[in-house]
Amino acid sequence: MTADLERTAAGGVAANNPQAVASNAPFSRVVTLTELLSAAPETGRYLGFIDKIWTIGPKVHGGTMVAASAAAATRWLRASDPALVAMAPIAASSDFLGAPEPGEVEYEVHISKVGRQICLVDVNLIQQGRKLVRTAFTFGHLDDAEPIYVPQHGDMPVEPPADAIGYQGSSMGKLVHVAQGADLYLDRSWASFLDGAKGEPRLRLWMHPFDGDQQDPDVAMYFAMMSADMSPPVPVNLGHFGWAPTVQMTTYLRRRPAPGWLRIIATSQEVGGRMFDEDQLVLDSTGAVVAQSRQLALVPQQR
Repeated sequence: MTADLERTAAGGVAANNPQAVASNAPFSRVVTLTELLSAAPETGRYLGFIDKIWTIGPKVHGGTMVAASAAAATRWLRASDPALVAMAPIAASSDFLGAPEPGEVEYEVHISKVGRQICLVDVNLIQQGRKLVRTAFTFGHLDDAEPIYVPQHGDMPVEPPADAIGYQGSSMGKLVHVAQGADLYLDRSWASFLDGAKGEPRLRLWMHPFDGDQQDPDVAMYFAMMSADMSPPVPVNLGHFGWAPTVQMTTYLRRRPAPGWLRIIATSQEVGGRMFDEDQLVLDSTGAVVAQSRQLALVPQQR
């Protein structure tokens, strides 16, 4: 980061201190931000740190960047008006302009609209002077009412069964380093590619934050947003392996998750010759919908 950035004493643990957050709360460190002085009073600036465990291969995990940007947007919105403390980032539209390296990142925050029901906040994730992720957030009130209608997913156990594939110690874990920051399992019954077979472009996973990352309701909320980008690209079940660059991703936050396992269901409407879409639905331990995402990505070339 440039030398003119000054860390203030405002709020939380210093984001660039690797020992500042307990090892049982690794995601808390991602969303722990330090306020920076800003030349423009209407613009918020924060310094954050994304550890190398929040990567897939060498690249920082997209959902982690969206969730950390949401933390910056929330912090600046609440600082601008304490009356908005009850609002949450219910929608995020993200464009990935580049791939940041693990380490220090800066968040530049600008409020576009303040209203009683809806607020709009834009965040740029910056590293070494380059804007690498741009996210437009819609803030509103989370849904705390009983749903009028919700599909049931009773065929997916609340917790991973005995035959689920744990990422830790597996070939998946060597690529998906996020499995070092949470418990992560893949549903074997939907993962045809594991047996060298082809099947429907769909996958199911279970993800459980470490205990320390469930204590703070805001951290749990950001973790749920992050988990909505946790599935491998579903074209793997069609024999297409490799990096699938995201063209655009939209993330929805519906409610704060209950403690326990999150269930992630990933499906696709179409896998084309060049692009595919992927929807991810996140259920908490009670079966409630807590987060969703839809992204358009480029199809990996067939192996």
